[in-house]
Amino acid sequence: MTEEALIFEVGESGFDRYVIDNSHQVPVLVEFMGVWSEPCAVLADSLGDLAKAFAGQFVFAKVDIDEQPGLRERYNIENVPTLVVFRDGEVALTQAGQLQADELRVLLRGLGVFRESDEMRARAREQHMAGDTPGAIVLLTEAIRKDPTNTGVAMDMVQVFIDLGELQQAKQLFNKLPDADRETTMGRSLTGQLAFAELAAATEGIDALQARLAQDAADHAARFDLAVCLVNRHDYDGAMDHLFAVMASEPGFREGAAKEMISLLSNMLSANEPGRAQLHRRRLASLLNG
Repeated sequence: MTEEALIFEVGESGFDRYVIDNSHQVPVLVEFMGVWSEPCAVLADSLGDLAKAFAGQFVFAKVDIDEQPGLRERYNIENVPTLVVFRDGEVALTQAGQLQADELRVLLRGLGVFRESDEMRARAREQHMAGDTPGAIVLLTEAIRKDPTNTGVAMDMVQVFIDLGELQQAKQLFNKLPDADRETTMGRSLTGQLAFAELAAATEGIDALQARLAQDAADHAARFDLAVCLVNRHDYDGAMDHLFAVMASEPGFREGAAKEMISLLSNMLSANEPGRAQLHRRRLASLLNG
């Protein structure tokens, strides 16, 4: 097996070769999916990112159930996405439904696919969320020292800098990442957060914008800028409410800026909260078609 990402689309003719045979060497994760399904696409993106992060340590294979009804019947696939894990030529695990990135990492760890630096990342994330950000930074710095090839550690550090409002440091570190990492699900999320942080810094600020809206609820410019500020505070639902209010009242505001931002936010949320992202996309579709 070569040290590169092992990602394949497979059908009946190549299934035994690419899935069954390879499973005697490394775990093979097969996603039975529908190309029309957003949860399937999100899971495929997450598994693709992990296949690149753990290059050569497992195979990620995709099966389109509409194109491969024989494989769907062979493995009794009733819903998509369904993840089937193969080891030593046999089915080791079947999991139907959406799995988050952290859940996939736990699954991979059970298969022996993990890095010590990723364990440190998880502990650092817990510390940061608990308010011990200095401790998280120390742990991430140690993880980078131990495993400089794990660019996920650097992306976690970028997230910490964004949360602290240290935008210059966040941008400098983010710009040092390889292009491939910036195009991952997490990389795209960080790109969006950096963009919103800069936009928020250019507004009057939450207090002033709320005061403007209190005087004039039809002040769409203030409502739009307030949504930007709320995104920067990670209050995505509050931001969406303001953006949908702008769209409902004035769809053409700033040449459709509210619609564009709703779509961008939905893409950002899909990295860690696909269910919430899907909810807002349905809300947008309902408004556009209503």
